[in-house]
Amino acid sequence: MEPKVGMKFVERTMKNNQDIVGVIFIMIIDQSKISTSNTSFAMIDEHSAIPSEQEILFTMHTVFRVVEIKQTAKNNRLWEVRLAITDDNDPQLAGLTDCIKEEVRGSTGWRRMGQLMLKVGHFNQAEELYNELLENASTDSDRAHIYHMLGYLKDDQRKYPEAAKFYEKSLEIKRKILPEDGASLASTYGNIGRVYNNMGEYSKAFEFYEKDLKITKISLPPNHPDLATSYNNIGSGYRKMGEYSNALEFYDKANKINHQSLPANHPHIASDYNNIGLVYKNMGEYSKALEFYDKANKIN
Repeated sequence: MEPKVGMKFVERTMKNNQDIVGVIFIMIIDQSKISTSNTSFAMIDEHSAIPSEQEILFTMHTVFRVVEIKQTAKNNRLWEVRLAITDDNDPQLAGLTDCIKEEVRGSTGWRRMGQLMLKVGHFNQAEELYNELLENASTDSDRAHIYHMLGYLKDDQRKYPEAAKFYEKSLEIKRKILPEDGASLASTYGNIGRVYNNMGEYSKAFEFYEKDLKITKISLPPNHPDLATSYNNIGSGYRKMGEYSNALEFYDKANKINHQSLPANHPHIASDYNNIGLVYKNMGEYSKALEFYDKANKIN
């Protein structure tokens, strides 16, 4: 669309409603910087109802970089956002894509889609997707996974009773199809324990934490990050119960494992430092608390 045409639309809308702010997007397309084999747009002015507007059709996967955001000189309620088209050859986009691939895993596209929705906080859409997948699930393994993810979703929403219900449905199926020391069982035990911990039902939480820890110790190497997660879960339980020396013991175990298995600036290590700092704060040892908070802050 021609800039003047777009500006007229925005200004007319703003004139009719004094309570809104206008934003006009200016897209910059440098064809020399994008791949000719993967063009993400097409000029459609000859197919348009209004050829003079020189319309462009973009594909759904088109990605733009925000170059500049500025307030217009003639109207303080109107902002311009300059966007530059990019493609797979852009190093930052490639890095972001690789990061998403690392964080959002799954054996099928639908599973990865569900995880991505959870990552960006689209809980309603994720729940709708998982319920649809559940209706069409053909194996116990699929059903167990979907119940687990629904539990994870409710856990993220802090709807703990619902989370526990879904996790326990997943656990019930897994116990039928997996050996009692299966690593997948451990994560479900840990998640159920964490939910009960958040609900203040500590005896139930520790019942599941202990099962998680027992399986994790058997099925994984001694420096595996999942073992650190198990120790952190138990540390959290002790902290909430006010048993700070026990909490420090398990948080320290988790921290040592993460130091062995992860880069020094990994977010999990920062989280460990925050956990330890919080315990010292609760104990009234503020200088020690600040020491660990400072370590976490340097990583973050």
